[in-house]
Amino acid sequence: MRKIFLLAAILLSTIAKAQEKAYIFTYFDTKKQAAGLCLAYSYDGYTWTPINDNKPIMKPNIGKDKLLRDPSICQAPDGTFHLVWTSSWKDRIIGYASSKDLVHWSEQESIPVMKDYPTAQNSWAPELFYDKKKKLYYIYWASTVPGAKGVKTEGCLSENGSNHRIYCCTTKDFKKFSKTKLWYNPDFNAIDAAVVEDPVTGELIMAVKNENLNPPEKNIRVVKGKSMKKGFPHEVSAPIHPKQRCEGPAPLFVGNDLIVYYDMYSRHQFGASLSHDHGETWEDVTSKIKMPQGMSHGTAIAVDKKFVDKLVQWDKTRE
Repeated sequence: MRKIFLLAAILLSTIAKAQEKAYIFTYFDTKKQAAGLCLAYSYDGYTWTPINDNKPIMKPNIGKDKLLRDPSICQAPDGTFHLVWTSSWKDRIIGYASSKDLVHWSEQESIPVMKDYPTAQNSWAPELFYDKKKKLYYIYWASTVPGAKGVKTEGCLSENGSNHRIYCCTTKDFKKFSKTKLWYNPDFNAIDAAVVEDPVTGELIMAVKNENLNPPEKNIRVVKGKSMKKGFPHEVSAPIHPKQRCEGPAPLFVGNDLIVYYDMYSRHQFGASLSHDHGETWEDVTSKIKMPQGMSHGTAIAVDKKFVDKLVQWDKTRE
């Protein structure tokens, strides 16, 4: 009997170690939008340490403006990291690259996500979500398409007359893509949508910015859905943060707690809100987080702790 308990204890310890998580944050430097991809890591979700002395790991070389803004990352079942980003202010494309170690990257590619919308003004803040059951990647982003059918205009405009909604396409291999469709069309100007799966309930939680200018909103809301295919209700929560202009939400589950980080761009500072009850109620934890200097809009994901340990070791020994 004692041997059985000992074996059980060893097995549980092995499982616990295998499930240990750490966290990676992709971002860009607000003042150096053409500089490239920056990375930070964390072991607790609160203290984030930059890799490579807060200098870019990868420099952009595609797009009209050759920018790298709003980098979004996800990890495939085989361990490959897939990255998309805003490559220009006015392009109808987004950038794409992949990596096994976050240090060495594939050749950068342009994905013409809005090629079927010739009047589209932009393709901003693309995000990635991997549907494990369907083995399918969702890519979704904000675009303004003048005269788009069914898109409300009254009270929805922001600077320069923009009126964004969230568009989407899917892919299994980042080579062939489904036809782009209007995916999330609420009664407000919507940008910066980001989705995370609740590890307890299995629900999907989307954080999205209300970009309306008059009356001014510029805040982050959340909404829950059952699947990416079915999408999300148009009715969203109240703002989840103190009264402050924010954008670029990055939702992350740390254990069973949901943290949404966001860029308080008017203050040139990152903030965060925490929910203990799966996105129902929120508290401001901005004073508890530590973020890299100059950090702006990106994505936070959980990865195997051993991977972060290896990345940190590389950072310590690099020339």
